[in-house]
Amino acid sequence: QVQLVESGGGLVQAGGSLRLTCAASGGTFLMGWFRQAPGKEREFVAATRWSGGLTYYSDSVKGRFTISSNNAKNTVYLQMNSLKPEDTAVYFCGARTQIRFNGHYSQQGDYDDWGQGTQVTVSS
Repeated sequence: QVQLVESGGGLVQAGGSLRLTCAASGGTFLMGWFRQAPGKEREFVAATRWSGGLTYYSDSVKGRFTISSNNAKNTVYLQMNSLKPEDTAVYFCGARTQIRFNGHYSQQGDYDDWGQGTQVTVSS
């Protein structure tokens, strides 16, 4: 089990940028970002595998968001550019700490630990 602490959320105008940070207390196999807007289910945004650095994105953010990591610091970042009002949500960081022999990454059940979330609000 790892502790996850997110930061970097805030209020930004449409077209602006924000960078979210998630610091983990230990090593992980996979880290991802999900978001949950009011009245909606939590949805996958992006993920990265610690070994090999493979990255994955949802179609809604591909080309606008970039996930990256600093393995030495057990930290993952989400650079969000060209933000839209529909990106408004609480963003959660998830980490997989248990070995799983599958390639899954986009479901909440693929992660073992979660951060407390950080609010991102994009005004029009």
